[in-house]
Amino acid sequence: MEKVLETIRKKIEEELKRLEIVVDSVTYETSGNYNFLKIVLDKVNGLDLDMVVEATNLINPILDQLDLIEEEYILDVSSKERGNE
Repeated sequence: MEKVLETIRKKIEEELKRLEIVVDSVTYETSGNYNFLKIVLDKVNGLDLDMVVEATNLINPILDQLDLIEEEYILDVSSKERGNE
């Protein structure tokens, strides 16, 4: 699975670079009966909800095209949490 996640990361990084968004992490987790592909994003000065939605809209077709994960999963795209800075 590590190679799959690394391939996904490289492909989405290429696309998100245009928006100056950085991929913080890509993980695959199982919780109960559900599988989650979790992608955490970051950007200088942070990401707002609209940017996360825009990034998700770029990531979805890339994942569909790659089709590297056989199991059904839930895509969870979020921004990196920031402490009080």
